[in-house]
Amino acid sequence: MTDRVTTKYAASIAAAGKCLDDFMAAFNARDLKAWEATFNFPSLRLAAGKLVTIDKPGWHPADTFERGALKDWHHSAWQRRKVIHAGAGKVHFDTCFARYRADGSVIGQFDSIYIVTFDDGHWGVKLRSSFAP
Repeated sequence: MTDRVTTKYAASIAAAGKCLDDFMAAFNARDLKAWEATFNFPSLRLAAGKLVTIDKPGWHPADTFERGALKDWHHSAWQRRKVIHAGAGKVHFDTCFARYRADGSVIGQFDSIYIVTFDDGHWGVKLRSSFAP
């Protein structure tokens, strides 16, 4: 991305980046309500060979953090977050995040693309595609 584009859309990039900060903080806090507040619905997730549509808040089961790929999970952190495209109402991020156990050992690192949009006055995650389970 050119410096001109980065400068022109600096406010969009900053707002979309804050959305991703809030997304990770709410996820790590296991706060489903706050986490879902970082989405723009419908939101899509492409991972493990499945495309999932998240239609509305309340979609995630209450035990989301106690089962499946998150069973041994304690927290996650961004390893990389690079803007690859930006506009007034949408920012694409090339990311990598890591999942950790409580003892700090790494469960895995996953390359992904996050698309954050500005819909109805709200920045939120609209689409994620990752290699996470």
